[in-house]
Amino acid sequence: MQDPSPDIPGLMRDIGRAARAATVPLAAATAEVKNAALIGAADALWAARTDVLAANERDLAYGREKGLTDAMMDRLRLDEERIRAIEGSLRAIAAQPDPVGRVLAEWDRPNGLHIRRVATPLGVIGVIYESRPNVTADAGALCLKAGNAVILRGGSESFHSSRAIHAAMVAGLKSAGLPDTAIQLVPTRDRAAVSEMLAATDHIDVIVPRGGKGLVGLVQREARVPVFAHLEGIVHIYVDASANADMARAIILNAKTRRTGICGAAECLLIDRDIAKTLGAEIIADLMREGVEVHAGEGLIGTIPATDDDWGTEFLDMTIAAKVVDGIDGAIDHIRRHSSNHTDCVIAEDGAVVARFFAGLDSAILMHNASTQFADGAEFGMGAEIGIATGKMHARGPVGAEQLTSFKYLVTGNGAIRS
Repeated sequence: MQDPSPDIPGLMRDIGRAARAATVPLAAATAEVKNAALIGAADALWAARTDVLAANERDLAYGREKGLTDAMMDRLRLDEERIRAIEGSLRAIAAQPDPVGRVLAEWDRPNGLHIRRVATPLGVIGVIYESRPNVTADAGALCLKAGNAVILRGGSESFHSSRAIHAAMVAGLKSAGLPDTAIQLVPTRDRAAVSEMLAATDHIDVIVPRGGKGLVGLVQREARVPVFAHLEGIVHIYVDASANADMARAIILNAKTRRTGICGAAECLLIDRDIAKTLGAEIIADLMREGVEVHAGEGLIGTIPATDDDWGTEFLDMTIAAKVVDGIDGAIDHIRRHSSNHTDCVIAEDGAVVARFFAGLDSAILMHNASTQFADGAEFGMGAEIGIATGKMHARGPVGAEQLTSFKYLVTGNGAIRS
């Protein structure tokens, strides 16, 4: 049941204080205790899968009433296979090395000091997300693994699913003897809770928004707390004249059609002019046969002609923009003008082209001969991700447990004094 209290500032203040208090035992928790909590949460989630699916059905009905797009409904939908994947993610995070306490560097000084730079938790992390209920588990687990408390504010669409998954996370914490306030879920749909989180400089150390452009833009504009975020996933794939044809066709179909509503889905296809009428035409025909609407630029035949508005658009649907470019330099120029610095890919066999692509662009993830659907923390071996950051400060790319730590200096002397 939704919290009936109209005092949102008071509610969020209490949640923030409880989270801050939980950071003390979390910072001292051993890897074994944190891992036991994650395994306990995985066990509880699987045992409660019937309840989770029932909660998700309520959310799906709510989503249909709101008229959510097919892509948004796909993000929201859970089934037994997806719950099994969430459970597996919890276990994978538990199996990872503990990121806290890692010695990042150490050295001795002529003044007699021994200095170590050691990984330490960030503190309290606020995660604001929309229709993906799995974020409740992924974010909670990654924050816990890194010794952080977390305040989760899920979207109105995933309200019931998130509560059911959160109950399993709390069960895991309790089974390991950790405070259940280490992972808290905001118990209201009231959007005022988001505003309170964005201003909670006394209680939250960093905010991670995970959702559409509207949500992320709001957070980036209004947050007084530091933010890890990406605004859009405007993902480009450049097909060079040296590309292996069969490989290129398979990669592009997967990158566009596997799941169209995720931030790693391809949104713009760039084709070397030398292969526009051969391999390029074949790739476009492949996409159209699979039901993709191709907005084709000059020199290409697609579903409809492209317009200037198509470049730099995140479709999140069975739609892609396609353009002919003059080789690798033309591709780099286009991507620099329209990329969101999330993920971009080159398909080529020419090593010089690949090196030029990697050196000439600065997206958080650059790929060669691989589907952009791999732009995902779990596929990077992180177990899961709390989001993908495109900024250049602190975390960048998939944000896993290791990226949810800061560091401190531990300095040891033997009676050293400074003259």
